[in-house]
Amino acid sequence: MRVAVTGGCGFIGSAVVRHLMQRTSHQVLNIDCMTYAASEESLAAVSSDPRYRHAPISINDRPALEKVLAEFQPDAIMHLAAESHVDRSIDGPDVFIQTNIVGTYCLLDVAHRYWLKLEAEKKTGFRFLHISTDEVFGHLAPEDPPFTEDTAYDPRSPYSASKAASDHLVRAWYHTYGFPAFVTNTTNNYGPWHFPEKLIPLMIINALEGRPLPVYGRGENLRDWLFVEDHAAALVRAVECGKPGETYAIGARQPRSNLDVVRRICALVDELEPDPAGPRERLISFVSDRPGHDFRYEIDPGHAERCLDWKAEHDFETGLRRTVQWYVDNRSWWQTLRKQRYDGRRLGVEK
Repeated sequence: MRVAVTGGCGFIGSAVVRHLMQRTSHQVLNIDCMTYAASEESLAAVSSDPRYRHAPISINDRPALEKVLAEFQPDAIMHLAAESHVDRSIDGPDVFIQTNIVGTYCLLDVAHRYWLKLEAEKKTGFRFLHISTDEVFGHLAPEDPPFTEDTAYDPRSPYSASKAASDHLVRAWYHTYGFPAFVTNTTNNYGPWHFPEKLIPLMIINALEGRPLPVYGRGENLRDWLFVEDHAAALVRAVECGKPGETYAIGARQPRSNLDVVRRICALVDELEPDPAGPRERLISFVSDRPGHDFRYEIDPGHAERCLDWKAEHDFETGLRRTVQWYVDNRSWWQTLRKQRYDGRRLGVEK
């Protein structure tokens, strides 16, 4: 297959590109305009492969999209390009509207017009996979069952509202135009190359540097954690065998409270790099909760597991240990980001 991936230099996008390049024979076009959270280093292991190409263009740039799709002739598009940080969406929602809603519309329109011109066999096999979040479903009370593909939408932040709108656009193109599109919704991802403003990498880095570990509220909010390489494997399975019009909820059945996650990070950092000043849990501090902070997200991935013949391979302990070790071993990457692009004043304690 010839697969175009939008946002392929982002955290999840780069994991998808690495999976495609290292575990399949597909050709890959990475469409990424390189915003603050993009990392070319995350693709250094595959960037010299002749099957890989990077097009540094925006999904809002219609002429550039039309040109690059016409040249590459993809069999599938995996749409991961998005603004994704909730705190940033609260501070400045405009870029989330422009990228997640307007950008998705622009990409859909260009991809639809490209698809209409394909010859019959290639047109039948074409797929458009839109990658989204479980945050579009709102929040769960402690006694509620996990989210499924049938859960009603109830977004609570500018970020989740913008992603919900993009999901609706993709489904509208399927129902109205017969465009072969489908959607995945996933829960919190973690792993190597995660931008330092997100909960797990921020806590690892702050723990290594002896900085405060800020936790919203009392740290009781629950999230279902999925190792990013497991998510990438699920998405590649979806683009290879998923059905147009379907939705696949992708998760790992591994919920943890934010405070439990931070405490486990402290224990792992203490084990790998002991601090003479004492255990890192001393650095935990509780800060004012953010507006509209959803209490719990959790996904039932049963439908995706059955239909895609996929299941998360990493348990949380194994995945978190790999992640902490990676940040210990790759200081130069995140230290450079902190100096060049990262606003250290931002708490960034949540996805």
